[in-house]
Amino acid sequence: MYAVIKTGGKQYKVEEGKNLRVEKLAGDVGADVTFGEVLLVGTESEPKIGTPHVGGATVAAKILAQDRARKIIVYKKKRRKGYEKRYGHRQPYTEVKVTKINM
Repeated sequence: MYAVIKTGGKQYKVEEGKNLRVEKLAGDVGADVTFGEVLLVGTESEPKIGTPHVGGATVAAKILAQDRARKIIVYKKKRRKGYEKRYGHRQPYTEVKVTKINM
């Protein structure tokens, strides 16, 4: 069984027992989190599609880690103007393990 959830402005296909990195969520490591915006639930042969959400469906998960991703370097330059700018960014994320898909 799998589901498509929406969190942090993005959509993710999840299955029970799989790990997933999502945009930062509030909560400590080991805490349980529930995703209520479930867009699709089902098996390969019989999916149930929501309009826009599947009524009564939730996905339960457990927070494994609160961390930041690898640094990316942002570099800007305008030729012949002497303008150069360089800075880095590390995006925070939450790693969760999907424990249960409820219909």
